[in-house]
Amino acid sequence: MYRFSLEDIHFYPDNPLVLIAGPCVIESEYHSLFMAEKIKQVSDKFGVPLIFKSSFLKANRSSIDSYIGPGLDKGLRILEKVKQEISVPVISDVHSVEQIEPAAGVLDIIQIPAFLCRQTQLIVTAAKTKRIINVKKGQFLAPGDVENVIKKIHSTGNKKLLITERGSTFGYNNLVVDMRSLEIMKHFEVPIIFDATHSVQLPGGQGVCSGGQREFVGCLAKAAVAVGVNALFLEIHDRPDLAKCDGPNMITPEKLTELMPLLLKIDSFVKDGKCDAKSS
Repeated sequence: MYRFSLEDIHFYPDNPLVLIAGPCVIESEYHSLFMAEKIKQVSDKFGVPLIFKSSFLKANRSSIDSYIGPGLDKGLRILEKVKQEISVPVISDVHSVEQIEPAAGVLDIIQIPAFLCRQTQLIVTAAKTKRIINVKKGQFLAPGDVENVIKKIHSTGNKKLLITERGSTFGYNNLVVDMRSLEIMKHFEVPIIFDATHSVQLPGGQGVCSGGQREFVGCLAKAAVAVGVNALFLEIHDRPDLAKCDGPNMITPEKLTELMPLLLKIDSFVKDGKCDAKSS
């Protein structure tokens, strides 16, 4: 596996668990700063490196009336403020080539959305920024096909790459996680992330918006950590039922606090052969 770092966050074979977390979409500057601080309190408590995630624009929505975020300029300004005031690196997704240059000026990690994971020009242009690139594996993509995505990024000389599993389409309005995919993708020697919240999404399940089954986030997260992923991706909101996007599959900071001790014990056991994670 290629080794690389983001400030004091390190990605290498069997690195201790990293947390990528935040609300699905930026709802306001106040809310982003509030959530970043809340999540950082949890990550600091358990000694887990944190990368704050929130989207400045959600291009893929069920309904014309769905909230899509504050947009590129305002959203990047908010994420830059989160970086400065909360002292955490930030990640967000880009949806077009034109967004990449301004996004690279703020983001520590540029994310390629699942539905765009085969868009060659988007991926190559993002990789040329030399930022870390996180590619969400499409719901339609076999884990072995990720190798083609990796080759596109490596063609630019950029070896700083993350691949995220977020479930596969299983009939209509449903996703299923094949845990074998995590093991298969590990053979490509890139850090593997598991998105435990989008994996319980029910795409379009509520007609004009997606549904979700957040009650299964914990069990899927534990299973993925047991496989030995490098990081967990969790969308977190203080009031998920009132969230402007993806509320049904997001969890609260309190639920994150409840999950972390066991997740870290599993991670430590799998990677070090011992349970020495912090419990308080």
